[in-house]
Amino acid sequence: MFRLQAPLPDRYTHASEDELVAMIGAARATLGRRVVILGHHYQRDEVMRWADARGDSFGLSRFAADQHQAEFIVFCGVTFMAEAADILSAPEQQVLLPDLNAGCSMADMADLEAVETAWSELGVVVDLDSVVPVTYMNSSAALKAFVGRHRGTVCTSANADTALRWALGVPYDAAPGPGLAEHVIATGRKVLFFPDQHLGRNTVRALGFAAKDERVWDPRLATGGLAESDLKEVTFLLWKGHCSVHQRFTPDQVAAFRAAHPDGKVVVHPECAYEVAALADKIGSTDTIIHYVERAAPGTAIGVGTEIHLVHRLAEEHPELTIVSLDPLVCPCSTMFRIDPPHLAWVLEGLVEDEVRNRIFVEEATAADARVALDRMLEIGGSSF
Repeated sequence: MFRLQAPLPDRYTHASEDELVAMIGAARATLGRRVVILGHHYQRDEVMRWADARGDSFGLSRFAADQHQAEFIVFCGVTFMAEAADILSAPEQQVLLPDLNAGCSMADMADLEAVETAWSELGVVVDLDSVVPVTYMNSSAALKAFVGRHRGTVCTSANADTALRWALGVPYDAAPGPGLAEHVIATGRKVLFFPDQHLGRNTVRALGFAAKDERVWDPRLATGGLAESDLKEVTFLLWKGHCSVHQRFTPDQVAAFRAAHPDGKVVVHPECAYEVAALADKIGSTDTIIHYVERAAPGTAIGVGTEIHLVHRLAEEHPELTIVSLDPLVCPCSTMFRIDPPHLAWVLEGLVEDEVRNRIFVEEATAADARVALDRMLEIGGSSF
């Protein structure tokens, strides 16, 4: 859905840092337990200071669903996160996004029309009963609803392994490797994974599959740019999508870090390219990266491949470690960065004035199907969300 954030009144855009702190603090005090503020790990510090909870997108949505006393949930993140919070929260609760232009470029790379077209084209060549759609949490409510309607599931970066095992019909405790891959290939099962090809590829390779078992589906081309033989033979169709931040990390950056810190460790997010992930000491979600840093021995140098605000926050919270971004150009998530104190103050003061600004609302039909997919993910289980 296309959204456009209207310009803020001058009162907010011209306010000093101290004035904004006073505005937000006063509004928070007035609203009390009526409002809960959620801050994604990638938020800037001047916003994160106001968060009642911080975490990844799904963890925050589940937290919000447990805040029964809150009438309003202000999600300092991006659109798909606010949608998930609306789906999982109580009907009487309202979810607000401080800036409607805070979207996600990766989520936008797979829209419902393109996925439905891919599904239709795929059905001409293969039996769709053998295909399971899996969408990453970083996708619209409409795509979550699509997988809910088509016997699929949602996954996070923390439980993608478990979600793919479920989709492939293999035991969750089966050892990864060529044997597992051969068993799955013999069954003829397939997975359409969207929107991030890199999370899909890193998870597929960790399970023991090879490059020959996957193809990239390009939604701009008929049948994804693939031959009929490809569609019939491969097990994984990975949507041609990516994270604009995580795709910046390269093998050369890992090499440069190791040259500067021979005993250092490298931890990267699974949205990074496979060539980068293969060189890391640890691959994992934002929470996994945080826990990896927390368990590191004092004096350890750690090169981190994820969004810069989280990297800076980890460095500040762990002065006993040397924590640096692998990317020397330090690129933030530009859409997440749209959430700032002026927008937060504007939304909160609106609530004080009994005006709900920037509500994110998912229509019930879509929400019901999306809830099926999200509930299925919870039933599947796996790593901590």
